[in-house]
Amino acid sequence: MKIGIDIDGVLTDMESFQLDYGSKYFYEKFNKKIVNANSYEVKDIFNVSKQDDDRFWDELFLDYATKCKPRAFASEITKKIHDEGNEIYIITARYLPDNEHKNGKKISDVVKTWLYDNKIYYDEVIISPEDKYEICLKNNIDIMIEDNKNNIEKLSKKIPVICYDARYNKDCIGENIYRCYSFYDLYFKYKLIKDKLNK
Repeated sequence: MKIGIDIDGVLTDMESFQLDYGSKYFYEKFNKKIVNANSYEVKDIFNVSKQDDDRFWDELFLDYATKCKPRAFASEITKKIHDEGNEIYIITARYLPDNEHKNGKKISDVVKTWLYDNKIYYDEVIISPEDKYEICLKNNIDIMIEDNKNNIEKLSKKIPVICYDARYNKDCIGENIYRCYSFYDLYFKYKLIKDKLNK
């Protein structure tokens, strides 16, 4: 089987990063507080402009992308899934691979280094647009592990999706959507789906 795994919000706890670091950043710069902790985008969490959202990520993205720790047991579970004969596709919408961050490092290089440093097994990395539907279909992904509500809802019409729980995706429910709360819970849901598909 081909298993697609997102980075931000799945391998990492992006939600906590945005709330923790966003609170400090927007308080110190604009005396702003959290307005909607259930939002996906920084601009909606703090009720700031798209420009201020972009400034936040311009200043903090590289630290986040290189230093943010993976979720507990992410390395162990990705290895388990691989060792069972599956291919793992890391599918992330961080940036397109030809775009470079202001420091000159290609985002694709940053992603691969982070995966290597944190012992996250993968067969292929795909830096995709925000909408991962076509990418998953083109690569014959059998199961996608995702946190973005739009992707979950769209993909679940075609393939099973394991929804990594977050405030911003609480209303994602459906026949092909399996909510998980940790990497061992993710592994349990993956086994459940695999058994269903093999019947």
